[in-house]
Amino acid sequence: MKTVFDKLIQDELTNRIELLNESHKPIWGKMNVFQMARHCTNWGEWVQGTGKYTDHIYKQDFFGKLFGKAALKSNTKNDKPMAKHMPAGIHVIKEAELGDLAAEKARWVGLIAGYTHFSNDRFIHDFFGKMSKEQIGIFSYKHFDHHLRQFGIS
Repeated sequence: MKTVFDKLIQDELTNRIELLNESHKPIWGKMNVFQMARHCTNWGEWVQGTGKYTDHIYKQDFFGKLFGKAALKSNTKNDKPMAKHMPAGIHVIKEAELGDLAAEKARWVGLIAGYTHFSNDRFIHDFFGKMSKEQIGIFSYKHFDHHLRQFGIS
């Protein structure tokens, strides 16, 4: 399965990210291209425990404790892409309609490279709960792939 810990997959994602520009419109969902890139960089920092998440206290929410493990297994058992219209959760970007897309893309590419040295043992997904490194790699790839496909970058 594809994982963000694989250098070839990191290169694939980087190449796809570089194709994004302000003219891209979403095929589904409400975020514009800048909001999507900001969402992905915030999410990547959250997973890696960097940026504003350096001292973050991770915890699983109530519904995650009920359904998270089954959902995690379903989302990491094969290469099937994430479905359209998945909820963005706590990392949805509503406030910043416009921004420096080039800077956000550079930040995102840097975070992709950061998975090479991933070491955030504190990470607990707010819905899925504690994830193995393998699950983090698979789901991170699927999450980024989902948003790139959302803007027609496959």
